[in-house]
Amino acid sequence: MLKKVVVIGPESTGKSTLSSGLAKHFSCPWVPEYAREYIESLDSHYTFEDLLHIAKGQLYLEDEKAKEAAGLLICDTDLHVIKVWSEYKYGMVHEWILEQIKIRKYDLYLLTDIDIPWEEDPQREHPQPEMREYFFNQYVSLIRETRVPFERISGSEEDRLQQAIGVINRLSET
Repeated sequence: MLKKVVVIGPESTGKSTLSSGLAKHFSCPWVPEYAREYIESLDSHYTFEDLLHIAKGQLYLEDEKAKEAAGLLICDTDLHVIKVWSEYKYGMVHEWILEQIKIRKYDLYLLTDIDIPWEEDPQREHPQPEMREYFFNQYVSLIRETRVPFERISGSEEDRLQQAIGVINRLSET
């Protein structure tokens, strides 16, 4: 049975690094964050409608990678991230995204902490410490609502990887 683990958290908290490291450690596929690829292809800033395209692209990638997975799939984000951004930036969320959040099932969330320094990136929008904390708290609330087990992952890159490996190993035992 396929176990899906989502790495989630605010911007610049090491999600992609952790996802890649976990996929390498467990020799399993991982789903990259589709928003990066999509936003890089735009000639202007993203819009509310772009978020729906990003959501559909993310789920397409997830479904394709799930076909390759034997027992474990690492997801570098899920639709909760798009929900948070959409609510914050536009004050609304596309209904299709909300429906998909309800029906998609995951086995574990790894919530990346804001205890590492901000790294500048043209796609990142909120480097202020209070904004990083705001978004972190949004993810904590949303994950708790899912009732899916989650673990806060913090510390250095290696500490994060080892913590996450331990949590996934415990998940595999259940």
